[in-house]
Amino acid sequence: MKKDVLKILKRYRVTDGKKFRLKDYDPADTAGLDFKKKEAQELLQTGVKRLAELQDKLYAQNHWSILVVFQAMDAAGKDGTIKHVMSGVNPQGVSVASFKAPSAHEINHDYLWRVNQQLPERGRIGIFNRSYYEEVLVTRVHPEILKSQPLPQELVGKNVYDERLEDIAAYERYLSRQGTVVLKFFLNVSQKEQKRRFLERIEDPSKNWKFSGSDMKERDHWKEYMAAYNSAISATASKHAPWYVVPADNKWFTRLIVVAAMIEAMEKLDLQYPTVSDETKAGLETAHTKLLND
Repeated sequence: MKKDVLKILKRYRVTDGKKFRLKDYDPADTAGLDFKKKEAQELLQTGVKRLAELQDKLYAQNHWSILVVFQAMDAAGKDGTIKHVMSGVNPQGVSVASFKAPSAHEINHDYLWRVNQQLPERGRIGIFNRSYYEEVLVTRVHPEILKSQPLPQELVGKNVYDERLEDIAAYERYLSRQGTVVLKFFLNVSQKEQKRRFLERIEDPSKNWKFSGSDMKERDHWKEYMAAYNSAISATASKHAPWYVVPADNKWFTRLIVVAAMIEAMEKLDLQYPTVSDETKAGLETAHTKLLND
């Protein structure tokens, strides 16, 4: 990974939300980098290779786990980013969970219940394509969803979202204390670029399946969603569970930032392959000799 890519991570990392304002982040920003398509692809592949090396050590060491949360508006590129960034990583050490509208069974539990079932084991990377943050985003924009859930109504007061954000911050602190590294990415696409991508999905028959009428309905609530994201990031950004507000108008740049952030976080763990005892080494020597003489 080029040092200039790693250096600019600070530009998008949010660890203290007190002064955070989403409007200060440009969705089309590339931090002055101007790579040609081929060069960007080569750089991404270098990053993916390094990520695979780190994941192999993570799996072998079996101490830490990595939770990567992706949140974004429709057409921001979550699926493509996950596909390209994780393309070289051993599938055995990675899990991907997508969180859509909760089922009748899930809705009869607390909103973190279904998330707990999908947390990565030690030694693994877990990808959340949307997450528990939906409960302070979509429900905030559409309060009728929360009202329809079987919650005690006396608990659904005017401060319910502030309370949920407090709980989420505490939950992420708990995870970090249990050896789970939490990385959260908001893919910050502009309304203009979303429009272009929607039109592309409609006009290209091979992409029609990607478009849904609900996408347009959510687009009508753009301002409300931006306010909800601003509140969520402000309340839950921390050093142990940082947010990355990643410009998403240029897909090549989005992917570089995500892979660079994952590499940086994993390199800080000083991952090592486990060492074996002298007794085990002696056994390996015996087996080696026997195999050579077979």
